[in-house]
Amino acid sequence: MRCGKPLDKAEEEYCADCRDRASSVVQGRSLWLHRDPVPRAVYWFKYHNRRSYGTVFAREMERVYGGWIRACGIEVILPVPLHPSRKRKRGFNQAEILARELSGLTGIPARADVLYRIKKTRPQKMLGPGERSANLKGAFAVAASWKPCRNVLLVDDIYTTGSTVERCASLLKKAGAENVWFLTISIGQGI
Repeated sequence: MRCGKPLDKAEEEYCADCRDRASSVVQGRSLWLHRDPVPRAVYWFKYHNRRSYGTVFAREMERVYGGWIRACGIEVILPVPLHPSRKRKRGFNQAEILARELSGLTGIPARADVLYRIKKTRPQKMLGPGERSANLKGAFAVAASWKPCRNVLLVDDIYTTGSTVERCASLLKKAGAENVWFLTISIGQGI
């Protein structure tokens, strides 16, 4: 198991997305499947300024996965970045809120100055699986000043096909991170 999506058959090791590609991620977890009432809560968190939902989600992440985070030896929590224009429009990055809150609960530092979104892309939710990866080409960068650590936890709101997490993890590994894990509020069940 790599991403945590439900498998079609018990004897399967990987979901279709993970089976069909090499991965830069060691493993990931999500609190819930992306089905009612979760999508509504995530939507209100992201688009209706319900920043307090981030505190609730982070508490649940720590309650359910705090032991797993510590067992992975995580040294830093990194939020998946938004493009500056999207962050200005929304007023915040929901992944930064999750990372900061999770940091406070675990004592593991969170850093929003390592990964950057350098290219404005179309919203991933509007795209199919193949388009998602192409959409993110050249979208992220790692700060040249970052001193890589061994074990990194990427935090985001939703994991659908894994294109965003994979792109970020690949860059972090090229920049010197040894292992990258991810944690999200919810995970899709395939497109």
